[in-house]
Amino acid sequence: MPKLLFLVTEDWYFCSHRMLLACEAKRHGYDVVVATRVQKHRDRILSAGLKLIPISMLRNGRNPWAEFLSICELVRIYRSERPDLVHHVAIKPVIYGSLAARLSGVPKIVNAIAGMGYVFISRSWKARILRPILKRAMRILLHRPNARIILQNPDDFSMLIEAGIADPERTDLIPGSGVDVEEFRPFPEPDGDTTVMMSSRMLWEKGVEEFVGAARLLKSEGIRARFVLVGDIDSGNPGTISSSLLEAWNDEGAVEWWGHRNDMPAVLAQAHIVCLPSYREGMPKSLIEAASCGRPIVTTDSPGCREIVRDGENGFLVPVRDSAALAAALRKLMDDPPLRRRFGARGRALVMERFTLEKVIADTLAVYRRLAT
Repeated sequence: MPKLLFLVTEDWYFCSHRMLLACEAKRHGYDVVVATRVQKHRDRILSAGLKLIPISMLRNGRNPWAEFLSICELVRIYRSERPDLVHHVAIKPVIYGSLAARLSGVPKIVNAIAGMGYVFISRSWKARILRPILKRAMRILLHRPNARIILQNPDDFSMLIEAGIADPERTDLIPGSGVDVEEFRPFPEPDGDTTVMMSSRMLWEKGVEEFVGAARLLKSEGIRARFVLVGDIDSGNPGTISSSLLEAWNDEGAVEWWGHRNDMPAVLAQAHIVCLPSYREGMPKSLIEAASCGRPIVTTDSPGCREIVRDGENGFLVPVRDSAALAAALRKLMDDPPLRRRFGARGRALVMERFTLEKVIADTLAVYRRLAT
């Protein structure tokens, strides 16, 4: 059997975004190996019949010696496992994994970039220094005849083509990791006050501050509604929001912070409107899940987000970093239940057209086959 190795920094991300793809690849005859930092999901990965190799690479590692050792670790794994195909997921695994694959003689490489990440989004001085270095490294390592790139939205596609990082002949556009439309199915609206929900990691660049600002504006106008944040802090990301600040917002009454939840279909059933004021995304899974559940969406007119929402059809698009515009769009939906239902139905139809799990998996397996020919 051809051996397929996935490189993902975190086991929770592999399970939430790539596990079903890996299982389907196994069903199609691949011998599947997963190299990831093991935290909580060892048994889940092994019980799926996948070989698991723990790695030490950190998403936010900055120590040069530790980063060098991480690359050496990947070279050892690739030389030992001798995969026919490696599938790198996210920017750091793409760069480190591509270098290790080149040094190890891996014949075929898939580099999946699920959003441009902190270095490309943040305005911090660290990000501005790292950005040109990262672009140069990607240009050298990704522009290879034995590799294909998978991107999730047309904005990232255009940016990487213009930067000379990606070759359009060896780049595929696959919108996200897909959604199980049977698990995430439409629910009727709940009773009670309108609930506006934002589901994401608690990062500044996800627009959490703008969501809180919109909640404050609407409550100051006398609007009776609940504003709910669903998601945990991400200590491995430089843009994380502290738990103390989230708890302060919760205590203030501006928003409710529910933290991490594993039962997202049931959580979405409690929402009337779903909101994500993100600055930039690859393809936000939370919005695809919300649309699949028939929920209207308010999000930003930014890469990734605008692929899921067609303004005025299944939700509203607002400018990035604009709490006032966000509040105004939310109020339109709060005041109009029939509009919410119409938007929700259109969102479900859009998911069925473009974002089903079956479609995304089939398109990814087709990329593997193109590399094999």
